[in-house]
Amino acid sequence: MKIARKTPIALAIFGALALGACATATPYQPAGYNGQRGGYAEQRLEQDRYRVSFSGNSLTSRERVEMSLLLRAAELTVENGYDWFQTVDRATDRDSRLVAHPDPFYYNRYGPYWGPRWRYYNRGMWSPWGSPWGPEVDIQRVDRYEATAEIKMGRGPKPAEDANAFNAREVIENLSGRVTRPTS
Repeated sequence: MKIARKTPIALAIFGALALGACATATPYQPAGYNGQRGGYAEQRLEQDRYRVSFSGNSLTSRERVEMSLLLRAAELTVENGYDWFQTVDRATDRDSRLVAHPDPFYYNRYGPYWGPRWRYYNRGMWSPWGSPWGPEVDIQRVDRYEATAEIKMGRGPKPAEDANAFNAREVIENLSGRVTRPTS
């Protein structure tokens, strides 16, 4: 009888794991491509200035988000006929949230009011109702990163004394092979 109750739960877990295996980091693509939430976007501010951004999902590392931002800035620079770009203003934001995942194998045979966790010590008091989450919940922190930069483009050799200036063709050559592009 107990096996029959847990079979649908086990099948649901297997399905969730199978779908989770398909989840990947945000590919290097325009924002909104194929219904994806993340990706790059740009806005022209002046003839030689753009605001560029790259937003990743919870599987995209901060390093990959910042690398994709620099690659897009370099591509924009070359597309507009310039040789180098300078990051005038650059920032990376992290969006963190806590997600509670219930234990799929937990079975409360005592009902919602009584059980092995009938007492919970919180803030100096014993609670007869147990923990608000209970021992059957796993709490996980999920981070998403978004990087933005305002870039100024220029022609000729890049300013040697400026640490925020990049040769666009060198950036493309060095970073193009390190990004993941969409498969379809």
